Amino acid sequence: MTINNVAFVGLGVMGYPMAGHLANAGLSVKVYNRTYSKAQAWMTEYKGSACKTPREAAADAELILVCVGNDDDVRSVMYGDDGVLAGASENAIVVDHTTASAELAVELEAACAKQQVGFLDAPVSGGQAGAENGVLTVMMGGQRETYDKVEQTLQHFARCVRLIGDIGAGQQAKMMNQICIAGVVQGLAEALHFGQCAGLDCQAVIDTISQGAAQSWQMENRAKTMLAGEYDFGFAVDWMRKDLKIALDNANQVGARLPLTALVDQFYADVQAMGGGRNDTSSLLRRFK
Repeated sequence: MTINNVAFVGLGVMGYPMAGHLANAGLSVKVYNRTYSKAQAWMTEYKGSACKTPREAAADAELILVCVGNDDDVRSVMYGDDGVLAGASENAIVVDHTTASAELAVELEAACAKQQVGFLDAPVSGGQAGAENGVLTVMMGGQRETYDKVEQTLQHFARCVRLIGDIGAGQQAKMMNQICIAGVVQGLAEALHFGQCAGLDCQAVIDTISQGAAQSWQMENRAKTMLAGEYDFGFAVDWMRKDLKIALDNANQVGARLPLTALVDQFYADVQAMGGGRNDTSSLLRRFK
């Protein structure tokens, strides 16, 4: 399926460049952002149309992409007289890139189905840099037939697009992603703290152990900045705690035990109490200072 007309709802640090990649690919893109000036700013960089309501953006769009903050934010742009569903055409497809709950995905699929609109939950990973460089990972839940219609279009801003399972599976895959990140960053923070206390040249150690089994994306990309006390690299602690709460809540529902995740979530709460809510997730090292 060739998609030409796209709506993008939500121009935050992720959505802004994601919508830009679609415009640069030659698609007809209409954008909406709660703060209209952000949509106007997007228009100065990319070719498209700025809309004042989600309904206006969704009208006549074959594909409607949503990327906002949380469950309530998604509901606020999807429902109501000015919402996406009020403007969506029959047979349009809504793809929600928001990191939200699996329950919301089930709810939205049912709401879309009543209007003959397709739906996929599709949270992304890769951070602001991944969005800007067009190399995001997209984890999706929904019907194979619906997925096949949008896969090629999403590849304009992603290097990996994969259908994981039924509705909600995309969100649960993102939960697994955040669980992994929380544990890895805490381990890296503890290792750096240990090295500093032991009087080691921590950068020399990192340069060495990154060549072995301890290697990770976090080590390669964040160890140096952590040692420098620099924590302004995209995904904030406030958002990580939102995501970990979703994961911990879902774990209770499915009977999973996540003791490390629960502990690291409380460590992030410590960072928030230190005034670091807008620091990036590598700021766990701050707790040791």
